[in-house]
Amino acid sequence: MPAVRHPSTPAPPSRGAPARRPDRFAPTWRRLLSSAALVPVFTATYYLAYWLRFEGLTLPRDIGNFSTTVVWVVALKLLTFAWFRAVEGWGRLLTFYDLLALVKAVTGALLLTIIIDRFTDPDHTIARSVYLLDWGVTIVAIGGARAAVRLTLERSRLLFLSAEQVPAFIIGAGDSGESLLRAIIRNGQLTYRVIGFLDNDARRIGSRIGGVPVLGAADRAFELAQRHGARELLVVGDGLAGRQIRDLVEQAPEHGIQVRVLPSYEQLIRGSVAIQPQPVSINDLLRRDPVPLEMDNLRQWIDGRNLLVTGSAGSIGSEICRQLLAFSPKKLILLDRSETGQFFLERELREASPAAPLEVCIADILDQRHVARLLQRHRPHIIFHAAAYKHVPLMESHPGEAVKNIVAATKGLADLAMDNEVDSFVMISTDKAVNPTSVMGACKRAAEMYVQSLTGLSSCRFVTVRFGNVLDSAGSVVQIFRSQILAGGPVTITDDRMQRYFMTIPEAARLVIQAGIIGNGGEILVLDMGAPVRITDLAADMIRLSGLKAGEDIEIQIVGLRPGEKLYEELHAMGEKHLPTRHPKIMVADRRHRDADAVARAIGGLTKLAENRPEEVIEHLKAMVPEYQPPQHAAQTRRAAA
Repeated sequence: MPAVRHPSTPAPPSRGAPARRPDRFAPTWRRLLSSAALVPVFTATYYLAYWLRFEGLTLPRDIGNFSTTVVWVVALKLLTFAWFRAVEGWGRLLTFYDLLALVKAVTGALLLTIIIDRFTDPDHTIARSVYLLDWGVTIVAIGGARAAVRLTLERSRLLFLSAEQVPAFIIGAGDSGESLLRAIIRNGQLTYRVIGFLDNDARRIGSRIGGVPVLGAADRAFELAQRHGARELLVVGDGLAGRQIRDLVEQAPEHGIQVRVLPSYEQLIRGSVAIQPQPVSINDLLRRDPVPLEMDNLRQWIDGRNLLVTGSAGSIGSEICRQLLAFSPKKLILLDRSETGQFFLERELREASPAAPLEVCIADILDQRHVARLLQRHRPHIIFHAAAYKHVPLMESHPGEAVKNIVAATKGLADLAMDNEVDSFVMISTDKAVNPTSVMGACKRAAEMYVQSLTGLSSCRFVTVRFGNVLDSAGSVVQIFRSQILAGGPVTITDDRMQRYFMTIPEAARLVIQAGIIGNGGEILVLDMGAPVRITDLAADMIRLSGLKAGEDIEIQIVGLRPGEKLYEELHAMGEKHLPTRHPKIMVADRRHRDADAVARAIGGLTKLAENRPEEVIEHLKAMVPEYQPPQHAAQTRRAAA
């Protein structure tokens, strides 16, 4: 079997050819030769130091001292400049690190000169003040020469290429804006001519960055662009909030201005800004400010207690775990059947909090005996139930699996919570449970009904949390759109009229935690998520915020509704009334009491049918959840009404 060579292992010399030993001193010698061009400069600075010290260098003794020392002093400077790489990069900007290398080289030469002169020459040929004068004059001369070379290169480039450059503003006068300016200046092609910065920080307005003025606030971008002749706005990563970027992009065509949300400086330089999109910030897509949830009293509820999160490897479950570790639980139990998901989640949480009291459990929530043993062993005080199937079209094809994973699993876990004297049980539901048209939504509604029915049967507080779509959760529309944009399109939308309520993953996790302390038991809590968002607008926002144009760079295609999908989601069903809680953004959707025995019998019958034909499962779901209307039934109802 042939030997395999690791990529990092140097290849052996070819047979018959003598092995070449690397010359470790070759780079130093090359730098030494390069610094030889500075011999006239070093000679001149040393002469100037003598001339300043002795007011003209007229006495024969002073001229003699200069003549006998100049050769070895200049040689020492050549060596130190080569050693500290102070002779490289004359065509680039003089940065702090270049200046530091220059100071090191000159200081090194100074120290060597003092040592040689003071310890080898008893007559101390060189005057002390000459040391310092030569040190300062050399720094000023070399630094000034480098700056002059760079300025000459830039001026000549501007002179020949200014007609082809695009006059532009950089929006964002922070570190990213300054780095972008440097990247543009260093570029040999100089695609842009930056005529000013715009920034919302009033303290920066009127200042200069790299010689370019900060002209005004970003909300005056189009007015200032017209006044100064700017044709493009280059928005850096930390320049503006997502809502402001969206406003600029929407208004730009009216003013004949192009807005580029820059993924990276390298893409701008290559002229490929419209090819590789930037990652879109999730908060930029929310179309509202994230809801700040009340965190008071949560420490008293969470600290020192055992917490269990089911579905911990999922998007919501894992975020709940991250949020809970911000407190001081006695034990955090992670329960999921995904071995890989649990492995990576544990690594992440332990890196973030090495002393975290984690218990990682691999278990299927449908395995009642196993889950019962886990609850008896860990004795959780609070259960956050996030485990469930969530993909609507897949559940339409497998209604029996949806019943088992959503309805039966929730019932079994809730029963075990009562048996093991759990203090609080928080179930995660969805707005798809409101007037459901899908199997997944109907199963969630059945689970809601059972959890509500248990209120008063034990000391456990049963609370349900209902929210809309979670931006960037696993398999969500944002992830689908992102991959489609990266692939160059098209972005596919089921229906141009489709609308959804959206929230971020951290918002959803905080709501679940908050609900556990707000709910008194038997309630369904909902978050005020503002106005619903059209999916078409969401797709367009993602394309624009990626630095691309919808319809030009990326096409949007309408492909038709998928099985079980609704055009519009709702936050409460008929008969439900939103009632306020102590948090202004959290409301009670429903607190009706239900007959636990009746709901349990219905779920028992439904579970027995789970292995039967899909049609039988759906019929039983319709009987248990009267508001459930599958797409076929809804279409028949509309035709009958017509």
